Amino acid sequence: MKRNAIKYLFVYTTPIVVFLSIYLTKGWSFFAVCFLFIFIPLMELIFSGSDQNMDKATEEVAKNDKIYDFLLYSLVPIQYALFAYFLFKIEKNEIALYEKIGITIALGMSCGILGINAAHELGHRSTWYEQLMSKMLLLSSQYMHFFIEHNRGHHKNVSTPKDPASSRYGESLYAFWLRSVRDSWLSAWHLEAERMKRKDKSIWSFHNEMIQYTCIQASSLIIIALCFSLSTMLYGLAAATLGFLLLETVNYIEHYGLTRKENNGIYERTMPVHSWNSNHPLGRLLLLELTRHSDHHFLANRKYQVLRYFEESPQMPTGYPGMMLLSMVPPLWFYVMHRHIEKYKKTQEGLSLA
Repeated sequence: MKRNAIKYLFVYTTPIVVFLSIYLTKGWSFFAVCFLFIFIPLMELIFSGSDQNMDKATEEVAKNDKIYDFLLYSLVPIQYALFAYFLFKIEKNEIALYEKIGITIALGMSCGILGINAAHELGHRSTWYEQLMSKMLLLSSQYMHFFIEHNRGHHKNVSTPKDPASSRYGESLYAFWLRSVRDSWLSAWHLEAERMKRKDKSIWSFHNEMIQYTCIQASSLIIIALCFSLSTMLYGLAAATLGFLLLETVNYIEHYGLTRKENNGIYERTMPVHSWNSNHPLGRLLLLELTRHSDHHFLANRKYQVLRYFEESPQMPTGYPGMMLLSMVPPLWFYVMHRHIEKYKKTQEGLSLA
């Protein structure tokens, strides 16, 4: 089993390249973004990956092997160490503006890949300490409401018009960013308001987690500004913003154009056909199997190391990093994806889509 876990050491690629960008500065400031969003996508054009799943016995052992949890938990202190190092580096006036921009982008990559992606996995766990770690990671991207909306909203409403985080056919990435960021935040408030009502408490009670998260996030920014400077805090906020925009870009590509059928106001169960997947190996390991997204939505409590490939799931032409790049050029995205969608809908599996 240890051999199976070794491949996930690749997840440490992100903190390594981000650290090098911050440490070396100069032209190396942009090393992280070039590596993660140029080199990795190019490599994934070469490697197609594997569609093999674990057998039942191997899966059972992997599911209970703590080494996978350790790999995941370790990303929390690593993310905070990188964030602290970034703040000290930014505070130094001797580095040029272009270097500050470069390392801010690098930290933004870390906020999105280490921060929110690992937080997403931890947020589906049942223990209090794993959920706490999830919230800690989300704090680094000032996106703590994701914990509420994703678990109680997105998984219920995915691939329907009710879900802010499911992109519509013909919707550009940039229009989706505006809608999803705004409506996901509003949805989290709505979900908490309903929970407060069920508990017979005021929406303005401190039991409302949205109020807690707002106070925690505002306090973290104030502390950074007081310990460093206002400009350093703004660079940190810029990196956090890049982090949650990376998350929203992933949301955009995961369900684009895939919709569940409705019957008398009731939507069918979420099935493997309602998420885009990729077996390309580098993206799979870099993102802790997030690219096997169909199984995640089919059974949300399955741990990353045992997520399965479904033959009936729609498959992306390349890995998630490459598809994220493609989505940033809407005409090219529509050209590629609309053909894939129409082709998929003609298959036996695609006929089940709305």
